[in-house]
Amino acid sequence: MAHGALIGARGNSGTILAQLLRGMAQVLAGGETGEVSHCDGAGLRVALRHAADSARQAVAHPVEGTVLTVAAAAAAAAEKAEGDCAAVARAAYEGAGLALAGTPEQLAVLRRAGVVDAGGRGLVTVLGALVEACTGEAVNELSRAREAARETAAAVAGAHARVEAVSGAENCVEGDDDGPAYEVIYLLEAADEAVARLRTRLDALGDSLVVVGGDGLWNVHVHVDDAGAAVEAGVEAGRPYRIRITHFGAGDVHTGGERPPRERVQRAVVAVVPGEGLAGLYTEAGATTVLARPGEPPASGELVQAVRRAHAREVVLLPNDAELRHTAAAAAEQARTEGIRVALIPTRSAVQGIAALAVHEPGRRFDEDVVQMTSAAGATRYAEVLVAEHRSWTSAGICQAGDVLGLIDGDVAVIGPDLTATAETLLDRMLRAGGELVTLVVGDEAPESVATHLETHVRESYLAVDTLVYRGGRQGSPLLIGVE
Repeated sequence: MAHGALIGARGNSGTILAQLLRGMAQVLAGGETGEVSHCDGAGLRVALRHAADSARQAVAHPVEGTVLTVAAAAAAAAEKAEGDCAAVARAAYEGAGLALAGTPEQLAVLRRAGVVDAGGRGLVTVLGALVEACTGEAVNELSRAREAARETAAAVAGAHARVEAVSGAENCVEGDDDGPAYEVIYLLEAADEAVARLRTRLDALGDSLVVVGGDGLWNVHVHVDDAGAAVEAGVEAGRPYRIRITHFGAGDVHTGGERPPRERVQRAVVAVVPGEGLAGLYTEAGATTVLARPGEPPASGELVQAVRRAHAREVVLLPNDAELRHTAAAAAEQARTEGIRVALIPTRSAVQGIAALAVHEPGRRFDEDVVQMTSAAGATRYAEVLVAEHRSWTSAGICQAGDVLGLIDGDVAVIGPDLTATAETLLDRMLRAGGELVTLVVGDEAPESVATHLETHVRESYLAVDTLVYRGGRQGSPLLIGVE
């Protein structure tokens, strides 16, 4: 949940929520604080306090009357509660609700609009869900929270003020003539020391600065007049990506000026890819890509954002991973509620996605295009070559740490000491069942000679079979193989 919130955060409150969840995870997983190793009443009290404190520390200039106030009140109420998780969660929920009711007295912009803080309202709803999870009993306030959220939106519209979920913002109204012109949000891969320097740089450029995350991955949010300088600061600190720049009151912009709303295209393909090389290949073919780094699968919110970014009436979604099936299905369902027609093709490997993309024709009827793409993916067997990290049992026998594993359709079929020889054996097994085209996606971890060796082997041993080779970059496995 913490990781999903981090990569999917939009605006101040979403960024703060990501840090709240991260703070809880650090305690309950026995991570940085190491104070508890399981969740009981005492552990939940510690987790809520650590969450509130870490969220406040992530905000450059904390302001009361925001989600930070509500989180602190929840933690304080939890610390006074005795008993199990249910009792502590209920105390936190009630304390948060009382703090939420007082937010209009702490922020003039809320008082003028006649609303409570939207981010705080969201946190109360999350805590209500926690109570329900711990007790099995529905919290009546949840339905009232949703109704209040709708009333809030109406009140803000009537007041002609766009009240943001102002968690920690010094400027609470978007579009205020006295405030910065742009909101800049991006994910950042960077070391801790570089992020410390980035905070100082961005704090001097603007306000509403929130930087959350850790372990090399951060979500950066700031309001500035010079959006380009905010992005350049991220480039100096590390590698920013998924950069989103919004001009308050004028829609999205890339950099340096307004952009009129563009017309939706009829159809697009959104694909999850495991490496930079494949991302480039898919992009050249016209797809919108989501990069899945090893051990960091994308969350459904990230896929929904990619579908929106494709800006199409019809979208074909390629998860390219069997474990992403449910995540992709949830993203597709969310996108459909927004009026986008989405078809999910259950591709289980990037090579199946390549096969599907190769037969994609935007000019065809949507259903026909989906059928052809699904058929091409289904006709592609996929394999993967990995290096075992530890001794374990597999469907092909016992492997030792350092052994090379060849997997066909997700199951270990070959175990060997050498990557090139194991890949050749694996490819022979696949081609025994026939095939017309072999696709090799070579990762950075693979020997330079493996692609040439396998191409030569196929040419000499299977006269009617063609071979295509792509460079996948840092894709988490040395070699992906597809046989169509």
